Amino acid sequence: MSLDPGDISRLYRDHASDVLRFVARRTIQPDVAVDLVAETFAQALTDRASFRGRGEAEALAWIFGIARHQLGKYFRRGVVERRALAKLGLQLAATTDVDFERVEELADLRSERALIADGLAALSQNQREALRLRIVEERSFTDLAKRLGVSEQTARARVSRALRALALTTDRLERSADHV
Repeated sequence: MSLDPGDISRLYRDHASDVLRFVARRTIQPDVAVDLVAETFAQALTDRASFRGRGEAEALAWIFGIARHQLGKYFRRGVVERRALAKLGLQLAATTDVDFERVEELADLRSERALIADGLAALSQNQREALRLRIVEERSFTDLAKRLGVSEQTARARVSRALRALALTTDRLERSADHV
């Protein structure tokens, strides 16, 4: 069974907020979440003839599969894109405060941030700093080791331990996001 454009429109009307919540909880960035939902439904419209399921539940599962694929593409291209934009000195159009607040409300991002903050607070200062330099500033392990005044192996171990400690928080986030 293939879907027609009306089916995709109905799925969007009935479930776009569910997809938005799913994506926003994984990106924690309202403007990115809105873009990914748009890309998800645009891809669904383009690929509607390839849908082989039957019924609403399978169509919705197919939409969420496309959303997961869009998330993966976003995370893979994100680092390259951010570096290219910075190198060119370009900035993306700003999302308004009202837009942010609406997406944060839909995805309950405040509680998500609180869980992440709790997980970060539980880390040692050394682990937090190593994680910040590696993940937020995207520094190499060589640079990280120099900045921290430790060996590269120690720098890697700090980041690894910090990520493992945060995994418990991430597991809680994933379990709560999967119940959306």
